[in-house]
Amino acid sequence: MNAAVFSDTHSNTALMVEAVRRFRPDVIIHLGDHDRDTAILRREFPEIPLYGVCGNCDMASQEPTWDVVPLGPVKAYITHGHLLNVRWGVDSLVYAAQEQGCRIALYGHTHEADIQELGGVKVMNPGTAGMSRKPTWGWIQVFDNGGIAMEIRQL
Repeated sequence: MNAAVFSDTHSNTALMVEAVRRFRPDVIIHLGDHDRDTAILRREFPEIPLYGVCGNCDMASQEPTWDVVPLGPVKAYITHGHLLNVRWGVDSLVYAAQEQGCRIALYGHTHEADIQELGGVKVMNPGTAGMSRKPTWGWIQVFDNGGIAMEIRQL
């Protein structure tokens, strides 16, 4: 199972669409800011399941603030992160993921790409796919045995 993870696209969608077209993930995840960018992904790739959450810039959004999504044999907790104060650390994010039985926690908001493991939870921020001179996104591989590989990629 391969997942493409994007956050903080802020209406700059061309590179995101190009990455999905090139790598053809099994699942697409958008972590907010701007959640309306998911409509473009849904239109371009209707055959690929897409999960999304709203961010702090997503006014009157229909998307949830967090969700739990299946990635093969594991679950991922997804959120933008602003309501969990991720600018000052990811402890509350990890705790929320653990409470939901998730081995993966995905967040955005800070525009800073990061991968780490805390409390048995693999944590990823894919960075910003839209507001940077070096935009980034995340690629996750979940293997049948429950193994997880994550990497940050340049757009």
